[in-house]
Amino acid sequence: MPAEGASNALIQGDSLIKDPEGGSNQSGLRDQNARVVLSLIRRHGALSSAEIARRSSLSAQTVSNIIRALEGERLLNRGETIRGKVGKPSVPMALNPNGALALGLNIGRRAAELVLVDFTGRQLDRRTVSYRYPIIPDVLAFLKTGIESIAVANPGAKELVVGIGVGLPNELWNWLEIVDAPEGAMRAWRDLDIAELVAAEAGVEATLENDVTSACVAEHLLGRGSEFSDFAYFFIGAFVGGGLVLNSKVVTGAYGNAAAFGSLLVPKPGGGMTQLLNVASLHVLERAVIAAGIDPNALRDTHSSWQDFQSLVDPWIEETSRYLAIAAASVTSVVEIETVLIDGALPTEVREDLSAATQESLRKLDLKGIEKPAIGAATVGPTARSVGAALLPIHSRYFLA
Repeated sequence: MPAEGASNALIQGDSLIKDPEGGSNQSGLRDQNARVVLSLIRRHGALSSAEIARRSSLSAQTVSNIIRALEGERLLNRGETIRGKVGKPSVPMALNPNGALALGLNIGRRAAELVLVDFTGRQLDRRTVSYRYPIIPDVLAFLKTGIESIAVANPGAKELVVGIGVGLPNELWNWLEIVDAPEGAMRAWRDLDIAELVAAEAGVEATLENDVTSACVAEHLLGRGSEFSDFAYFFIGAFVGGGLVLNSKVVTGAYGNAAAFGSLLVPKPGGGMTQLLNVASLHVLERAVIAAGIDPNALRDTHSSWQDFQSLVDPWIEETSRYLAIAAASVTSVVEIETVLIDGALPTEVREDLSAATQESLRKLDLKGIEKPAIGAATVGPTARSVGAALLPIHSRYFLA
């Protein structure tokens, strides 16, 4: 399938699949119809051609032709025939995990991560590096060695990679005093065409997106997104960031800055106001860890329980939950949402404890006039930014949503 004219997976939602224009029997729109078929299977799992025709309003012949073509492109796998007492046997069609692969690169203020995902979004491999702050040559060197290492560990994968997505914080070069980074090294990112550099290194087309928007895409497509048509998403990294899903569509905004929840104003201890990212981010915990004489690299190990510094984690959760609750109330007062999902570069139990504490903090707020959203833990977890970035080239090339 050609990539030209691809729908933007971030903007287009599953509602397009039900739209009368989502499927057409005109041969000139075969590529669009193929996206409809693949998107239906992605959302609902293995489907028979009759079920696809019913859901898409495409003719049975059109669906049959599309399935045959997608099988030929190795994008679909044929399941076991299901025989019933009445009617023709049905054959469920499922996405072929090895139909296409993609890379996802997340460039953070404290670490970079590279992942390889399959056609269904399942993570196949992962490489990470930590640093005090991101230096352009070092990040590109990590990308180069990471791609080479992944290629060696996954024979045949290189030929199936259709693109690389890049997740990058908005204005990576700002807030220098908080991350304690030299101005020159960080300002160099401001005028850099990172997508062009990454594409040249990877040898495939690169797609650039805000890192937490990418994480929200991952939760929307692979996590709890199927449970809610409207939700806000907080990702706790070096800085807190946000994402927003309305009508089953990830909202990015005209300038890509929608749901920049890290910039929300919250009351500052001692009076005045400050941005949410100043008081509800991992850099706050990092400073406490350093002050206690603990190696801050311990925070990068999201597979551990952080029990070695639990006495620092608990007050951080209590304080952070209060600010997240205020932010959740602010979001809900502007946009009606069903729930707020909390994710982050955190161990699972920390993410769940923070979500529960935020729910309790929200309960204590006076929210007369608005409906309190539920607060819950997201499920994709620490790799959401890189996995979401990897989903971008796959979904822009093959899917409607």
